[in-house]
Amino acid sequence: MMTHKTLEKSSDEQRIGHIRDLRNSLIKDFLIDDNLVAYFEKQYNHKQLNTRRLEFIKKELRELLIAPVDLVHYAPLLLEMKQEGTASITSNHEGLFYVELDRIFSKYTF
Repeated sequence: MMTHKTLEKSSDEQRIGHIRDLRNSLIKDFLIDDNLVAYFEKQYNHKQLNTRRLEFIKKELRELLIAPVDLVHYAPLLLEMKQEGTASITSNHEGLFYVELDRIFSKYTF
């Protein structure tokens, strides 16, 4: 679950850092096998993730963990945060984070 945080008069750097922190927290949750398997079962109705697929997914998640924030993907959120002058992220924005991860996950649903 995403957290809600507000920083008064945040800079672009702070907003991007906040998005990175939340994205990386979500990624770390999915690096736990049980969480990843449960998500696949629920989201993709995929009952079995073999060890090989699990390792490939986790490899891509670890790569994403160290990658910079995709500014194009998060542009609507960054713009909204800038207009409000905060680094406020609510559960309404949660889908944006999952879309980024689902790009990885969807490759392994076959």
